[in-house]
Parts: sequence; C-alpha cells; structure tokens
Amino acid sequence: MRPELGQVLHFSEDPTIERFEPHVAPTSRESEPYVWAVGHDRCPDYWFPRACPRAMAWTGPRTTEEDKTRIIGSGGGERVHAIEYAWLKAIMDVRLYAYRLPAAGFAPIGDPPHAMVAQVPVTPLGPPEPVGDLFELHEEAGIQMRVLADLWPFWNEVTASTLEFSGIRLRNARR
Repeated sequence: MRPELGQVLHFSEDPTIERFEPHVAPTSRESEPYVWAVGHDRCPDYWFPRACPRAMAWTGPRTTEEDKTRIIGSGGGERVHAIEYAWLKAIMDVRLYAYRLPAAGFAPIGDPPHAMVAQVPVTPLGPPEPVGDLFELHEEAGIQMRVLADLWPFWNEVTASTLEFSGIRLRNARR
C-alpha cells in the first residue's frame, strides 16, 4: 500500500474520517498543529496497529557491510522491522485503512524528513482503502519482520550501528 504520484497516505484504524484537521498530537514533539501523512518510502513504518511499538532498520549510504550482515542478516532485503510477541495477535487482527491525500499542501518534516505535514484541513481523495494483511505487505515489499520477546536489545544494537532507523510507539514496548 503506497501512494500514487501526487499523493501521500495517512494510515488509520478509523474508516470514518471525512476531513483531516490540523492538530497537535498528544505524543508529538511538535507544538504546531498539523495533518500528518507519509510518502512512498515511509509507508512501511505505518503497516502496524497505531499503538504497536516497532523498531525498524534499513541500509543507508553510510551503512557498513558488517552492520548490514550483523543486524539485517541473511534473511534478505535491505530492511527489517521488529515487534514484540505481545503485539502479534493485534497485527494479525487489526483493520487498517489508508487514506489517499493530495500531496499539494504537504511539506516534509524532520531532519532527515520522516513524514509530510499540512497546516490546513485536508479532504481525502476518496474513501479509505483497507490495507489488508500486514505480514503480506511486508513480504511483498521485501521487508523482514521479526517477532521478539523484548524490543530493547534489538533497538540498542540498531541505534549503535551505521544503519538508518526509526522507532515508533516505543513507550508501549516492554520495559
């Protein structure tokens, strides 16, 4: 599930959104109200239930072969996502939807950019689309999915490596 040319996507478990209003998310480090979306490259970050903690790593221009082999391993691909066993059922059962939004009016945020934001209300281009089987999406995209008892050892290894990485909802991970 990726955006088409001229689009960004917003993933949600709520299939009833008719218009996105800028707001300050309770978990955001940003103080400005935004409508949040993602472009093609960051869509896989959101192929999860909203509250699911996930640690993600992928190769980048400064990634060493040693780190790629050690962390991504021989499972194939250039990217790995990790979740905890406690979230396995939620990932299998969630009904996730993608809203296609017009890319015009959205700007990248972050350094490096990790999302797209708009400061005005945004109306979806059509009804939300069911995302479908999240494991199947990962497989089709060539992304390894790991299920771990505890995300923190993996996260610590990834953040100390030369891989690119992102952690979302890690406050929900086991302590």
